[in-house]
Amino acid sequence: MRYRDQHRLTRGVCLLAIVQLGACSTVETVAPYDRGYLAEDGMLWDESPRNAKLKGHVYTSKEASSGGAGSAGGGCGCN
Repeated sequence: MRYRDQHRLTRGVCLLAIVQLGACSTVETVAPYDRGYLAEDGMLWDESPRNAKLKGHVYTSKEASSGGAGSAGGGCGCN
């Protein structure tokens, strides 16, 4: 590759990177009347919060550790 072509390629890659970073930096706020759509059941991480809490309890009981989930107890499963 010639020096001139390599220099143009480097400039093009840098320009492309700057444009992509600029596109990622936009922040759009959610209007108060649109927040209800984000609170729908389809937007939850887990299907059921009750099942998620149960899974977390079983996990901490079997791992004989706790922390981060707000529960205390040992490996026996009793709190």
